Amino acid sequence: MESKLAGAHLTIDLAALKANYRLLARTAAPAECAAAVKANAYGLGIERVGPALFEAGCRRFFVALPAEGITLRKLLPDAKIHILAGLLPETEPAYLEYRLDPVLNSLNDLRLWADFATRRGPLPALLHLDTGMTRLGLLETDIRRLAADPALLENIEVEFVMSHLSCADDADNPMNRQQLERLRHFRALLPEKLKNTPVSFANSAGIFLGPEYHFDMVRPGIALYGGNPHAGAPNPMQEVVRLRGRILQVQDVDSESPVGYGATFRTGEPSRIASVSVGYADGYFRALGNKAECAIKDIKVPVVGRVSMDIITIDVSTVPEGDCQVGGFVDLIGGAVPLDELAAHADTIPYEILTSLGSRYYREYLEGTG
Repeated sequence: MESKLAGAHLTIDLAALKANYRLLARTAAPAECAAAVKANAYGLGIERVGPALFEAGCRRFFVALPAEGITLRKLLPDAKIHILAGLLPETEPAYLEYRLDPVLNSLNDLRLWADFATRRGPLPALLHLDTGMTRLGLLETDIRRLAADPALLENIEVEFVMSHLSCADDADNPMNRQQLERLRHFRALLPEKLKNTPVSFANSAGIFLGPEYHFDMVRPGIALYGGNPHAGAPNPMQEVVRLRGRILQVQDVDSESPVGYGATFRTGEPSRIASVSVGYADGYFRALGNKAECAIKDIKVPVVGRVSMDIITIDVSTVPEGDCQVGGFVDLIGGAVPLDELAAHADTIPYEILTSLGSRYYREYLEGTG
């Protein structure tokens, strides 16, 4: 798509992405630093993000589904690729063909992979222990059954034992310590052959909880893409995403002028209202109406009225007229509008903002020197 044909421009700074990876890797050292690139690299494009992270030194990647793993394998023939969803029915041959390692989340996963490995030879995997998410992974009763029947592990080469933190973005949450202690307890229950297996525990926020959470491998996701790993604290990560919407029209209106569907906003005084070419069809959430802020040359301006499918309206009365012209751009994410701030206005998290980014944007990748 040509730039001039798009109503909004999405810029993805690959140099900043690589700098973020290296910062996380230094912070977690000597633990290995992997990368979570599921959901099309959090919406930013696996075709560009995957190779950029490999260039930055990442050799181990996590995706959610085997289809994502196959896409990544074609891009990165030498990477280690792990599938967080475990084994989907009848997918074992694809895992073997594309050298995808399942994260075994249940005793059933273990049985299926062990049976396949018995016929095909020893195969690698990760073993997931549920220390407090009640989502995926073996519970204590499952771990005790495994310890009582270590034959379940026959022909499986467990590369890492892993778990996942549920509250790491809140550094003071007692769940962090509780999960850490539970992980240690679960490791002690494992069959003898797994007691010294390397461990992976920390996500983005977990990396900043300190070395005792790092173990042997960390798995950052949102921090790679510029999200703040700890809400309410200064963000140590570089900005990766910038989204700018094009101004379609600017109107001078009187006080008490209704704006947008439902007339949920009326001007309190004579105002200038600009219409911007982005809407909920582009992943700019409807919940942002009458809440969010945009920026023009770092001057914050409010979103007024409801977000519609293709358009938002903003009050640009405080912006010099020469800086707000038809065809010009408004910052929607990035610069004076941090990703985490926009997510807060939508009562959501940066993950959902990024993975909802639409397909109508003109996308530009900045290589830089990172």
